[in-house]
Amino acid sequence: MIGLLAAATEAWSEIKVHRVRVVLSLVGVFLAVFAMTTITAVGNMGRQMLGESFERSAGRPATLRVDAYPNAAPSPEVLARSQAALREAAQRHRATWWGLASQPYGGGAQLPVRFPAGTQLVSTSTVDPSYGTMHRVIVDAGRWFTPDDDAAFAPRLVVNDAFAGRLGGFDPATPPTVVLGGATPVTATVIGTSNPTGSDPAVPTAYLLNSAALRWNLGGDGSTSSPPGLEMWVPDADADALVAALQSEVQASLPGFSVSAYRQDQGADLGVLDVVLAYGVRGIGVFALLLGGIGVLNVGLVTVRQRIREIGVRRSFGATGGRVFFAVLMESVCATFVAGFLAVMASIVLVSNFPLEAVLPPSITLEDVPPFPASAAVEGVLAATLVGALAGLVPATMAVRAKVIDAIRY
Repeated sequence: MIGLLAAATEAWSEIKVHRVRVVLSLVGVFLAVFAMTTITAVGNMGRQMLGESFERSAGRPATLRVDAYPNAAPSPEVLARSQAALREAAQRHRATWWGLASQPYGGGAQLPVRFPAGTQLVSTSTVDPSYGTMHRVIVDAGRWFTPDDDAAFAPRLVVNDAFAGRLGGFDPATPPTVVLGGATPVTATVIGTSNPTGSDPAVPTAYLLNSAALRWNLGGDGSTSSPPGLEMWVPDADADALVAALQSEVQASLPGFSVSAYRQDQGADLGVLDVVLAYGVRGIGVFALLLGGIGVLNVGLVTVRQRIREIGVRRSFGATGGRVFFAVLMESVCATFVAGFLAVMASIVLVSNFPLEAVLPPSITLEDVPPFPASAAVEGVLAATLVGALAGLVPATMAVRAKVIDAIRY
């Protein structure tokens, strides 16, 4: 251990003597490690943004969905029975996160809404309170549904800005009300605003609780819209087995229905993206590091030629070939280690203080900002050290092969 510290100290002393050449040679290594670690961190953020966008539409990995469609003409009683069977299936499997939700992309009910300017059919998604967490719903103002809203004396709504604008705006302190329904109207209270990703911001849309839709008959008879299906957020490892179990169990409990169970989220696409990011960034980083290592190698060769007399004197006083080899090698390793460490620190400072809000467009959000990847920092320092070791092998070998008498006469 003492020998290693002595060699490292000696190497650092030589680096300070030749600091101008060493610094110039390490620019390539510094930039390569900085780029590799920064791109990895930025790639993680991009992956998180894309993942959150997928989760807002299809749910978090792994989200399973079970749809049950009646083969005969639907009625409120039939739809209530199917919802009860779906809820029983989720409770039987003791899922932590689950709920009923209408089909995405316009599968909800067309709800008559009596705006001050006139009645208009509004596309309404019927959901349970857990939908907000499972789909990362962003509430711009007000709040999302809670389980207490199931027992409210009037329906609760979460609407988009176009809907709220037709009511004169939304103020959480004085929530606006609006009349819903046709033959049996009911007054609903708007409790929050949310603008789903990908929807037309000029077209009014709304979220409504399934319990409210059943109690006040606001979901229609099912002839013009799809009934809500069961969504379950489960561990990825259990997804395939649960799909098969839900398919058979729900089908057995609902004779006369067509049951379809499947995985809804897009976790497989994110897995492909992870592979591309990992190997793509590493490939670019390795190529850049090799270019930086060539600069370190050239400087090491020049330095050894200039120090050949010094090496000969040391050998004549008893320095072994291994000691000389290790000393020259450690000079390269120490230099690239410091360059890699400084590059990682610079990358962490840049990524941690980068103003994402000023760069991202309003339509793209990042709810959970991932921390700087520790693996990228470790890989950057190790890669720089390894390049230094490889670049120092040739100069160290030259120093060992130099004959003592020839080196002294040089």
